[in-house]
Amino acid sequence: MQTKTAVRRVSLLLAAVLLLSLCGCGTTAQPSAAAAQRDAASAPLAVWFFDAGKADAILLTTENTAVLIDCGEKGFGGTITDELAARGIDRLDLLIVTHFDRDHVGGAAKVIGSVEVGTVLQSNSPKDSSEYRKYIRALKKAGIEPLTVRETLSFEFDGVAITVDPPREETYAENASNNSSLIVTVSLGSQTLLFMGDAESARIAEYLSGTPVDCTLLKVPHHGGREPMTAALLEAVCPEYAVITCSDAERESASTTAALRSCGAEIFLTRLGPVSVRCDGETIEVFYDRS
Repeated sequence: MQTKTAVRRVSLLLAAVLLLSLCGCGTTAQPSAAAAQRDAASAPLAVWFFDAGKADAILLTTENTAVLIDCGEKGFGGTITDELAARGIDRLDLLIVTHFDRDHVGGAAKVIGSVEVGTVLQSNSPKDSSEYRKYIRALKKAGIEPLTVRETLSFEFDGVAITVDPPREETYAENASNNSSLIVTVSLGSQTLLFMGDAESARIAEYLSGTPVDCTLLKVPHHGGREPMTAALLEAVCPEYAVITCSDAERESASTTAALRSCGAEIFLTRLGPVSVRCDGETIEVFYDRS
């Protein structure tokens, strides 16, 4: 049963997020995409999947808002802040740490210490590491109280709807950290993007037991690794595009890419370069930027 304190914290978060929103705080896959990148920067919704190796770092921007999902490995925070600076972004309205594996929280301390961060959402399953401890210290230094998500959150930025779906359990018998991943759904008009973190079988089964929605683009869970629930997930969400965060040293599973091709999804691999997305609510463009 949710406590009054938890309800109040969720209400305060939603109020803050909505206030930020109110106050304004065809398909391509062309490797030569400088013009497309400029268009993407001014799109109603633009998404940038960093080439972070076998790690997640994903930037979402709207007209007035910047959201970062995960921060890559230790040492990657500088790459993120450089990219933010290049885009003229000196504030993140929202930082979502899907779970506390090093390849998701590694660069968080650098980001929090370098740019203003409004709200931080985090998973419910701490995992001790030097990167996690630096993240906690950075939050305290910045005076940020993160919200551990235990109830579904839904809010809107500039017409873009965001839903954060939390794990159902406080801990899991297997792969506790990955299965605690927050799952993020982002929708604009008829286009839906689904970010699965590192969800493994238990977490995917939880998600599918709810109300999964067809998605235009899927951020494939757990870096495209071999996963028994992949076929069931793809059957439920039917992605047109799939992005896998991977590296040359730790590549995507052949079984996963085969399943994606079988369902008709076009696959983008961050080991081949950053992946950029432009969405206006009616159409979506997905392309590599190797410039």
